[in-house]
Amino acid sequence: MSFPEYELTDNSFNFQFQSIDENLGPDQRWSTWLDVERGSRGPEPRPSWVVTEQAAIDTELGVLKTGKEADVFLVERAVEAIGDNPAKSSLLAAKRYRTEEHRSFHRSTSYVEGRRTRNSRDSRAMAKKSAHGRSVAAGGWAYAEWEALNRLWTAGVPVPYPVQVDGTELLMEFIDDGQGGAAPRLAQVRPPKDLLEVYFEQLRNGMRELARAGLAHGDLSPYNVLAQTDRIVMIDLPQVVDIVGNPKGMDFLLRDCHNMATWFTNRGLETDEQELFADLLTMVF
Repeated sequence: MSFPEYELTDNSFNFQFQSIDENLGPDQRWSTWLDVERGSRGPEPRPSWVVTEQAAIDTELGVLKTGKEADVFLVERAVEAIGDNPAKSSLLAAKRYRTEEHRSFHRSTSYVEGRRTRNSRDSRAMAKKSAHGRSVAAGGWAYAEWEALNRLWTAGVPVPYPVQVDGTELLMEFIDDGQGGAAPRLAQVRPPKDLLEVYFEQLRNGMRELARAGLAHGDLSPYNVLAQTDRIVMIDLPQVVDIVGNPKGMDFLLRDCHNMATWFTNRGLETDEQELFADLLTMVF
């Protein structure tokens, strides 16, 4: 495969082509960045680390997490130096929702109250749980998380940057531990009290921004928050809940407050779930 370099000389373009090796390994593919429609690419302004070159290659490096509804893989998206353009690479988390083996989220009916599927054929297929219906459901969860990440990242909520979505695959920022590995979940760390206070303030501010947008995480717990050195990041957002539009929205918000306040209190930082809940409600109304 060849990619052109452009040089303007005497008011005309001279094209210089540089060959790119097309032989990919079994765990590689050409970047799918340009294969998806514009609305399926991350919000602007995009971070400088996002690789958008057509010649980029995605290399799967291993599994980060397995689950009932989706598996998360570590992917490197990289492009070699071409002419004056330097080599560039970034690590991504590729979350792939299950299709044929897809099983509905626990209490998914409660989470999706108020949501509608526009296509009536898709709605019937989902109701019958046919192969097509399972595929639509999996893609629906991927797009639900995609839309939530876009909205929340733009609003300043500490979530991974959403790079792109393609069918049942969601590519997002890989949150590392500062040493090349994956950041641990909050439940796995034992931070000192001064760092606990920093974490809690970040968490409360993130929950406030969620509430300001009229949303609750819906499944927030120390297992759905990553601790990246002195920064926390919320993850797993396909079930994000409309606090007002969902009849159980307040219950989900209170449960989020209970889960997080309990964890911080157990770690030695006194927190009050009712006080946190009341604070968040001032953001909603």
